[in-house]
Amino acid sequence: MACNCSSGVTRTGLSLTDAGRRMVAEAQSVLAAAGRMTDLASEIAGSLRGPLTVGCLQTVAQMLLPRLRRSFSDRYPAVVFAQAEGHQADLFAALRSGKMDLALTYELEVPPDLRFTPLVALPPHVLLAADHPLAARSRITPAELTGLPMVLPDLPFGGDYFLSLFSRRGLKPRIVERTRDMGLMRAMVANGFGYSIANIRLVPGLAPDGAPLCAVPLEDADVPVEPLHFGILLPEGAVEARRVRAFVDHCRSDVPLIIGPGRPAGACR
Repeated sequence: MACNCSSGVTRTGLSLTDAGRRMVAEAQSVLAAAGRMTDLASEIAGSLRGPLTVGCLQTVAQMLLPRLRRSFSDRYPAVVFAQAEGHQADLFAALRSGKMDLALTYELEVPPDLRFTPLVALPPHVLLAADHPLAARSRITPAELTGLPMVLPDLPFGGDYFLSLFSRRGLKPRIVERTRDMGLMRAMVANGFGYSIANIRLVPGLAPDGAPLCAVPLEDADVPVEPLHFGILLPEGAVEARRVRAFVDHCRSDVPLIIGPGRPAGACR
């Protein structure tokens, strides 16, 4: 039997048809029941066990997920941990279909049927080549970047955030290149093709090809620069299994330490 369960795209992200929402609700009910059975088995065995599938935004996964998974798996070895990476829209779809228990991502265009819990606020910083004239600055304003060549991280939903840092001030960046590959963006910046903007600070301050990078805070005394909030995304109304709650608690303590704004910036000062 065919089912009209397709999703549509709105200004605030992805939305489901009525039939799609009913199917998701039924799937969540089945998954919740399975989760309760696994919880009961864990209580009987006296340990936390069962499958856990964690999604992570692709641009953050390389520096966050392995370390976070290692510390969690060491603490709960009976939990069968699986991971998946993707862009924002990929994570939305996987959570709705039940392929992921939760996802780690930014608060970007989160649809109303998913629930976001913030973990850390990450302010933006400007990425520059080591020999860039602005690389030794302690801070840079959006106005000072206007007219300079920009390599835009053109990711789903994320690209709009970077552009809004200019549009909210009546400014327009001079985009000379767009890419969805964060490694390529960093290498292009390090090799002098332009500046870029990011919220995650990788350590050390090197591009994938080994060229040095500088990171300078993006600030504006007149109009506050909005940070991106990074956190946990869960299906709205889903019953959280014990292993999911344990991972959420683990993220609350460890994620700010791994990717928090206090990490070294790699600034050339």
